[in-house]
Amino acid sequence: MKNFALIGAAGYIAPRHLKAIKDTNNLLLAALDKNDSVGVMDSYFPEASFFTEFERFDRHIEKLKRENKTKLDYVSICTPNYLHDAHIRMALRSGANAICEKPLVLNPWNIDALQAIEKETGNKIYTILQLRHHQAILDLKKKVEQSPRDKMFDVDLTYLTSRGKWYYASWKGDISKSGGIASNIGVHFFDMLSWVFGALKRNIVYEHTHDRATGYLEFERARVKWFLSIDYNLIPEEVKNKGQRTYRSITVDGNEVEFSHGFTELHTESYKAILNGKGYGLEDARTSIKIVHEIRNSELKDSIENKTHRMFFMPKTKHPFS
Repeated sequence: MKNFALIGAAGYIAPRHLKAIKDTNNLLLAALDKNDSVGVMDSYFPEASFFTEFERFDRHIEKLKRENKTKLDYVSICTPNYLHDAHIRMALRSGANAICEKPLVLNPWNIDALQAIEKETGNKIYTILQLRHHQAILDLKKKVEQSPRDKMFDVDLTYLTSRGKWYYASWKGDISKSGGIASNIGVHFFDMLSWVFGALKRNIVYEHTHDRATGYLEFERARVKWFLSIDYNLIPEEVKNKGQRTYRSITVDGNEVEFSHGFTELHTESYKAILNGKGYGLEDARTSIKIVHEIRNSELKDSIENKTHRMFFMPKTKHPFS
């Protein structure tokens, strides 16, 4: 049984980490969040200490180590994107390994700095790249690996996941804190594409606004047109009529990759791999962090490909605060 702490216990993604810690038969000693709406902890670790101030949380971790001789093995990090780097550093300097939600960091050079801290402390940094554990993606990767080496695949990725007005009042609506749409909702798809189709060759961005982004990626084995948005108005009517607010589609050479199901246990699978010494670390995250950083900072291009992508005909929307 390993000892865990968790930072960001009131966040959307925290319950998946709590469940993963529980499902792998480990123990949560302490949790931190500036918000105290963390009743979900009762379903997993009601005996865990909880703090709303970082200083008291840090002091508690230090006391566990020095007074109770209790070793902290892992710190799970579910905080806003821009805080990941600092909280990873805190975890390693506390003598623990870090398990951090995606995106691991916002900039590629942050990975270099964290590698130096790994070396100094002897502790490891892991990230959650859950799509690498999805059976449909594993099957796709196997198919690509078994195809002729000169075969290039044509991929179309569309991911629409609606967000309400709260989004723009939160840290997620601040590009300096979240990294923007690509970092918020696309980074795990970009990781999956690079994992399946190989080294990145080209990264062209056509549009990047507060609620959508479109572009073209070329990998060693694939040409990818992609579109991401949080605008509910772009959801296909047949999806809306089912009461759903999310639409995802990946086609490879015109064939749909069905991966609508099987997401619920992927964090647990990620934790199992980490605990078995097979988790994904800093270098595994580098390509996807590079992609989203370039998307955020690229000069926008226009092309016939952009205009002919099926979703690009959708109407523009005003920023809710404009």
